[in-house]
This record gives sequence, structure tokens and C-alpha cells, in this order.
Amino acid sequence: MKKDVHPAYQEVLFVDSSTGTSYLIGSTLQTKEKGKFEGKDYPLCRVPISSSSHPFFTKAKQFIDSEGRVDKFAKKYQRKVEEVKKEQDKQEEAKKAAVKSKPTKKK
Repeated sequence: MKKDVHPAYQEVLFVDSSTGTSYLIGSTLQTKEKGKFEGKDYPLCRVPISSSSHPFFTKAKQFIDSEGRVDKFAKKYQRKVEEVKKEQDKQEEAKKAAVKSKPTKKK
């Protein structure tokens, strides 16, 4: 291997943000954050999901999302549904107002 081309291979501490489980794995990942594991400092990388929190490995029925992506999507979808309903209500009121304001023909 050529010198000074490849990043340094080192032990990196990966922490599952949903369960807090820590894994010490060899990697070339370079991080600015440091974490302490078994009395020694390591570069720290936070991951949103790992084998300790993924439903496939835990056999859980429900997915727990600590970063709130599922909740964020649900809120965004609910907001869109409310906007569409408000728009439909405005259109119905405009139709009713138009019907009331039409002059009636006298025979």
C-alpha cells in the first residue's frame, strides 16, 4: 500500500442512539467526537439503528425511532390532510355563497 494515501485504521466506538448500546469496531472512519469505553477514549460515531434496535434482530412488532423520523412524517402527512380539508371547506362555502347570490328569475 502507498504511504499517506489511505486513512488510518483504528478502533471506533459506534453507539446506537435509540438503545445506547456501544460497539467497538475497527474502521477508517474519522470523527471529531470522542467517547469513553471501558476507560479508554475512542473516536465516536452515533448510528440511528443497529442490531440491538432493529425489529428484524429484536423480533419486536413495532419499530422504535429515537430520531423521530416516523413522527415527523406522520405530522407532515396530517398537516397536508388538514390543508386539503380546509381547501375543500372553502370551496364548498364559495359554492353556497354563489348559489345564494344568484338572482332568481321571476315568472
